Amino acid sequence: MNEPIVARHWLAIAAPKAAPAIATTTVLALARIWNANGAEHSVGNAVLMGALSLGAAAAGLVAGNSTGDSVLVGTAFAASGALAFAGVAGYADGMPLPLLLWSLATTGAYALAARYWRTDRRETVAHQRDITDRREERAHIERVETLRATTQVEVARAGGAYAESLAQALVTRATLPGFDPIALERTGLPTLPPGAADAL
Repeated sequence: MNEPIVARHWLAIAAPKAAPAIATTTVLALARIWNANGAEHSVGNAVLMGALSLGAAAAGLVAGNSTGDSVLVGTAFAASGALAFAGVAGYADGMPLPLLLWSLATTGAYALAARYWRTDRRETVAHQRDITDRREERAHIERVETLRATTQVEVARAGGAYAESLAQALVTRATLPGFDPIALERTGLPTLPPGAADAL
C-alpha cells in the first residue's frame, strides 16, 4: 500500500525532451565533417545518400502496408529523412542550407515527438487513475471487513460475558441457603429471551 516516493533526476526528465535536438545536431555535425573530408560537391556521395534515403522511405512504405507497425514505419521514415538531410548537408558548400534543413528537421522531430509524448502522458494519467480507483476500492473492502470482524468479536465477547455472568450467578446461588441442585437439574439452565440474541 505504501509505495516509496522516487524523485527522478532532472537529467532523466530533460533527456527525452532534448533527444530530437541532439539527434538532428549530431547528424548535422557528422555531415559537415563528411563535407570537410571530400563530400562537398561529390556527385557519387550525393547519389549514395539519395539512394539510401529512398531505400529507407521504401522500407517505411512496405512496413506500413504489410505490418502496420507505427513504430517501425516512423523509424524507417526518420532514417530516410536523416539520410537525405545528411546528404544535402554533406554536399552543400556553406552553412546556410544545412542550418535551414537542421531547423526544419528539428522542428519536424519535435512535432512528431510531441504527439507520442501526449499519448504517453494520457496513458500514464489513465494508468494512475486506474491504480487510484483500485486502491480506493480495496481500502473500502478492507474497512468493511474490519467492521465485520470487529462486530463478530464484540458479539463473541457479549456471549462470553453472558456465560460468565450466568456462571457467577450459579456459583453465588449455590452458596445461598436453601439451594436445591436437583431442582436446577430438572428445570435446566435459563435461556435468553427471543429478542436478546438479536440485540447481541
